[in-house]
Amino acid sequence: MQIKEAGSKYVCIIHRMASGQESNASFCSEQAAASESSHAKRSHNYEEEIFYRNCRAAYLAIFKSSLENIKSKEQLCLVLQQAGRNPSWQTINKYWTLQTTSLNFDDFCFILKKEPPVQKTELLKTFAKMDANNDGYILHGELRNVLTTEDCDLRVEELAMVLLLWTDCYQLGFGLTGILRLQGGESIKLIRPQSQMNPDGFWVALEDFPVDMVGAPVNALADLWNEEMTRAVDTEWHCAYSKGCFFLEDNNEIVSHKYKLFLPQRSTVCITIKPVCFSQMEGKCSPWLTVDTALYILKETETEEKQKVVNFTELRNKETFGWRGELGAGVYWIIPFTTGCRFKKMKKQIAKEAKLIYEDGKGCLALTKEFRAALSEIFEMIDLDGNGFLNLEEYNFFEMRTSGEMCDEEAWVICKQNFETKNNELTKQGFMDLNLMEASDRGGDLSDLWITLMSMGYNKAMELTEACPFSIHIYAEKCKPKIKPVSLETSGRQLNKAICMNVVNKGDAKPMDNSENIIIYTYRSDARITSVIENKTEGKTIIHLNNEKSKNCVNNRGLNAFAIEVAPRSMMVCQHVMPLNEQEEWIYNCVYSILS
Repeated sequence: MQIKEAGSKYVCIIHRMASGQESNASFCSEQAAASESSHAKRSHNYEEEIFYRNCRAAYLAIFKSSLENIKSKEQLCLVLQQAGRNPSWQTINKYWTLQTTSLNFDDFCFILKKEPPVQKTELLKTFAKMDANNDGYILHGELRNVLTTEDCDLRVEELAMVLLLWTDCYQLGFGLTGILRLQGGESIKLIRPQSQMNPDGFWVALEDFPVDMVGAPVNALADLWNEEMTRAVDTEWHCAYSKGCFFLEDNNEIVSHKYKLFLPQRSTVCITIKPVCFSQMEGKCSPWLTVDTALYILKETETEEKQKVVNFTELRNKETFGWRGELGAGVYWIIPFTTGCRFKKMKKQIAKEAKLIYEDGKGCLALTKEFRAALSEIFEMIDLDGNGFLNLEEYNFFEMRTSGEMCDEEAWVICKQNFETKNNELTKQGFMDLNLMEASDRGGDLSDLWITLMSMGYNKAMELTEACPFSIHIYAEKCKPKIKPVSLETSGRQLNKAICMNVVNKGDAKPMDNSENIIIYTYRSDARITSVIENKTEGKTIIHLNNEKSKNCVNNRGLNAFAIEVAPRSMMVCQHVMPLNEQEEWIYNCVYSILS
């Protein structure tokens, strides 16, 4: 990161280059040479920034703060392994001499620069050593023999069998890159006898190691990021699942389901959220799949003001965001969140209004094919537990969204008597017939049906443009978790407080020039940037933000320049920023200035 001072303003610039992008042009002119020099300098700055961000991420995976010192050889080995190095004890002794009592974060960064990550050639040499019979393949026994030698510093018990069903390639990847321990000090444990793997598969496994967010701690549940987590834990870990949805309101506020998580005992858990595609749309482009999602995890307390932010899903693989850690027994709030950078009102001219019903050959009203498809999608959206039926609780979320009213037990009994049900739950066909009856009872008046469709995020062309359905998975190792949808509303103060606390705790802080009592906090990841302003003064202040020099960026405000008013002794979210095109370089350049 580069910080450029400019009077009472400052500019934060972040460079992010798309992976694998290379320059494919060369010029002979002085202008081109200058351009190349500038590009090289920018690339160097970017590489330095990424290096230190990775250093900090590895350090914070082991220690609570970068101010905390390394106090033993074992801690040094652990944090180096967390950074992707594979140090021998000879290497450790080189930096931890008889006179060493502790090392700080700067010492750690210095060591990382001296000790490069394991290279492909070195890994393939290791492969050759393991391939004792030179047949081009290695087996579990050969791997075990090598990893438990004195040179490898890996204990036999660290190869103990565990319940996770990992793919062979990632087991090998863990062993040979020296990523031998989990965050928190546990050992990574390899499992069942493996099938054969050749050198190509061996290298690809390491090259594609599934952690793609700068700052993501590498741990033994990396399956989460290669879409194999469900297969990896569904037979051994306990799973809770729910669907939900973000909806856009006319005032651009975002409404979503909120949940409570019940955990009967302390356990390691994995929590993920991602947008979902409807079953009948598989293989087709769904615009909401590009919407960013997240979950904030809050410990429930007697009052909302005392709720503690546990963490949020900052690890990312494609459209999936997740978090892994340990939670104590108790009740937690699970609050879905999207920045609004990509989920916003669309101005689209509707050429022709979609047709909802028609008269069949017998003179009766029937649902059009397009309307039936839309109702089928809505059914999937409101079937929160995914069992293929609607219970009263799920149906009431739908009623509250579309009519603002609740269906009581007596009305539900009447509904079940008139429409198809199974095990006291409404079937998809029953839901279709219910909507057809609504049109028939009004003599073909479609106004209520259109209210239903538009409340659920559809436009007059019957396209889903103002809703983003998502799914949540919660896995617990030692107990059976339970997730319960409790409301469908804007998260308001509860969510804003959680975001502010997270940015303050994990982001960078910088007081504004000439005003130490106004502080800008900025949290950065590969996926997004969030800034928060804290006003410690006794009076309100107005801050102007200018993003006009940003490149390939989009923010939730929809404006390049705007002003916000911050109340006395308070903090608020300034903006969320994301790349417009993730395949291209994006530069975040925001100038803050005090207006009053």
